[in-house]
Amino acid sequence: MNLRFASLLVALLAPISARASFLSGDALDTAANWLSWFILFLVPVVAIVGFLFVHVLPEKIAEKKHHPHKDSIKVLCILSLFFGGMLWPIAWLWAYTKPIGYRMIYGTEKHEDFYLEKARELHEGKLSPEDAAALRADLAAMANKAPLRADLQLLADRLDTLPALARPPAAVPPIVTRPRSAEVPAGTES
Repeated sequence: MNLRFASLLVALLAPISARASFLSGDALDTAANWLSWFILFLVPVVAIVGFLFVHVLPEKIAEKKHHPHKDSIKVLCILSLFFGGMLWPIAWLWAYTKPIGYRMIYGTEKHEDFYLEKARELHEGKLSPEDAAALRADLAAMANKAPLRADLQLLADRLDTLPALARPPAAVPPIVTRPRSAEVPAGTES
């Protein structure tokens, strides 16, 4: 026991050369200068760019989903910058909501840019017949609610003149349900 204590005492009291850094002298000063410049200039720039990237995410999501209120969501993101980000969660939630009320009023859940993109696909010949039929149905629903804009009306007229799409798609037959008593034959009841 005394031998352990003595070796511990010698280890603690013995002068050992200890350094806090692997650099020394001028190399330590140079490294500290470069690190300070990095922290003072590059870190804030990266933080600001990261903050702005996260801040415009609701706008990008709304554009990707063709949300009919994407312009309002963009304005809310800009306003949120001036209010310290407090409005950002509202913009995020709004970008992910399904515009049910908008569909009831206008007959669609998509921004008008969506239909203009589909018109460009139709012009380039990239629009499938199923997509064209769905586009025609959407434009008809929109026309039933309110008059179409001139460019959307031209798209609807062009869809009506296509030979493969001149007929509306066949209606799906209704599902016929029978009462429960008609399903079980008369002699098999238990």
